[in-house]
Amino acid sequence: MTKQQQQHIAIFTTASIPWLTGTAVNPLFRAAYLANDGERRVTLVIPWLTLKHQKLVYPNSITFSSPSEHEAYVRHWLEERVSFPLGFEIRFYPGKFATDKRSILPVGDISDAIPDEEADIAVLEEPEHLTWFHHGKKWKTKFNYVIGIVHTNYLEYVKREKQGRVKAFLLKYLNSWVVGIYCHKVIRLSAATQEYPKSIVCNVHGVNPKFLEIGLRKLEQQKLQEQPFTKGAYYIGKMVWSKGYKELLKLLEKHQKELLELEVDLYGDGEDSEEIKEAARKLELTVNIYPGRDHADSLFHNYKVFLNPSTTDVVCTTTAEALAMGKIVVCANHISNEFFKQFPNCRTYDDGKGFVRATLKALGEQPSQLTEQQRHELSWEAATQRFIKACDLSRLSRADSNLSKKSVFASSSISVGKNLEDMSAYIHFLASGFEASRTAFGAIPGSLQPDEELCRDLGLSLNTSSRNNTLKED
Repeated sequence: MTKQQQQHIAIFTTASIPWLTGTAVNPLFRAAYLANDGERRVTLVIPWLTLKHQKLVYPNSITFSSPSEHEAYVRHWLEERVSFPLGFEIRFYPGKFATDKRSILPVGDISDAIPDEEADIAVLEEPEHLTWFHHGKKWKTKFNYVIGIVHTNYLEYVKREKQGRVKAFLLKYLNSWVVGIYCHKVIRLSAATQEYPKSIVCNVHGVNPKFLEIGLRKLEQQKLQEQPFTKGAYYIGKMVWSKGYKELLKLLEKHQKELLELEVDLYGDGEDSEEIKEAARKLELTVNIYPGRDHADSLFHNYKVFLNPSTTDVVCTTTAEALAMGKIVVCANHISNEFFKQFPNCRTYDDGKGFVRATLKALGEQPSQLTEQQRHELSWEAATQRFIKACDLSRLSRADSNLSKKSVFASSSISVGKNLEDMSAYIHFLASGFEASRTAFGAIPGSLQPDEELCRDLGLSLNTSSRNNTLKED
């Protein structure tokens, strides 16, 4: 198959290493494993931040003077974790960090990162996040096939804010609007996410292979009747209340008498660190708090029980990693944990008493030994197979997708208002094109076009995006 005949998959995501968040790590592994067999071209498109914004986001004072330096860092990080050559490209789009949302938002028309002649299949990791303020070409027109992967339970997060119910109501309709306009296919990692028309639920994430290697070493120790786990219970996660800390500390506070002998170690950094430390100090239990570390660090290998009461995650990466390492996981009986229930070391609870029972039982016994099939289900090889099947990629050749584009979107070149979707896209285009309306809905001021510094860093013309800000081509 020639390069022109190969599918070209462009994966757009909302974060990048060295920020160790789910949308930085998981799309990176997805790109590597999709490209590994050489059957398709893959490009990972990640945000580039100016130095000022890098300092707000990246840990340990890590910064980059150029996109090429950032790319080298990302590749080196991944090369240390996979055993095969990296066969995908990396490109950057301009972004800015929104301190109020604690997330990176796109600047300008980020679809420009892929030239029109290369635009085949787009994967939008967090499609709502990438399209809330999109102002430019309609994704479905530029690309033959657009797949959205819903990572985040935004409605649950927003409900915890002031006037959260009202905000969640409005956000639900905004999400449905933009995802419907811009995506042909929507994959929800679990049923914990907002429902979308014509979406499917499928966990298309795997775990870093290093965690499976750790699990195999623990399995060998068990077979030799050695003591593989010498520490008790722990939790690791960004130290903000919404990441499970509120639920965990409430459970520990309410059941201090039953759990009097329990000692829990918490690892993390985040905006709510001081408040969480203060709440932990008030408990009669021993709760130790330490700075965040990479979950693969040898420090964590000997813990036996991972406590994760969070219900805001969609599919918790650290839970999957703990299971891969052979640990027992105690988590809420919640739809976000449905994928994990197939593993014997996943122990769920429905209430506080159930949490106490599950935790004490887990501490008093050895984890079950994972089978080869169970380890495979946690791997990125299995996750990639699930992704290809969920998207029907094996049925969609480059030629097929080009034909599809001609048939599905022929009418869009005739009239913007010919159908409801085109009209809806046009309304969104207009609303996202004015600074006042953008900022009213939460966009970063000055994010309609890349500023001079972003253009200089990325080698863009200062007016690059403006030439595409028309729907006449749609």
